[in-house]
Amino acid sequence: MFKERLRELRLEKGLRQLDVANAVGVTLRAICNYEAGTREPSLDMLISLCKVLETTPNYLLGFSDY
Repeated sequence: MFKERLRELRLEKGLRQLDVANAVGVTLRAICNYEAGTREPSLDMLISLCKVLETTPNYLLGFSDY
């Protein structure tokens, strides 16, 4: 669920993976890995991603539909 919602929100915002990577201070590879489902972010990174994508951890992790 996380990887799908991460990609969905990124695309809705019109952001490239590189844009998100730069905004949260990680490599492009890290964002690619999150979207591929091969890696999961730390709690601090999850919070940073939520700020950039203007969402909540509950939504991004699939615990809520809004």
